[in-house]
Amino acid sequence: MIVLFQGRDENDPLFLQIKEAEASVLEDHLPKSTYEEHGERVVRGQRLMQASSDVFLGWETVPDKHHFYWRQFHDMKGSADVSKMSPSRLQNYATVCGATLAYAHARSADPIAITGYLGSGDTFDNAMTEFAYTYADQNDRDYAAFTAAIDNGTIEAADG
Repeated sequence: MIVLFQGRDENDPLFLQIKEAEASVLEDHLPKSTYEEHGERVVRGQRLMQASSDVFLGWETVPDKHHFYWRQFHDMKGSADVSKMSPSRLQNYATVCGATLAYAHARSADPIAITGYLGSGDTFDNAMTEFAYTYADQNDRDYAAFTAAIDNGTIEAADG
């Protein structure tokens, strides 16, 4: 849902996006979440991973036991227009995004426990590198199939 709140006047709108939170798909494979409310689990996870969370981020469970969380619908923060970036600028932007995402995920875990689990060898590093190259190769194959489908008319595409 999208909810409109009005501030001082009609020129001061606040839109909140409200989503229903259900049990994590990981609960089929891992122990049940420590959070009783699914909305709380989602919100606390976002707060762990984001250096600066939305001030409106919150959760609630309604009497019929539906779990919800909300956030600002459009936080008015800037965004990059990747369609106008040169290849080198896009590569730099992707590097920054990747580093930011890695930092966010690193904030959500216990570094001592992770270090203990991974050990001092390079097995994990090598496995991740191999996965990344394999994934990149699959992306290349998928893109080639996609462009071939456009070229042979299987998929219709329009210039944007």
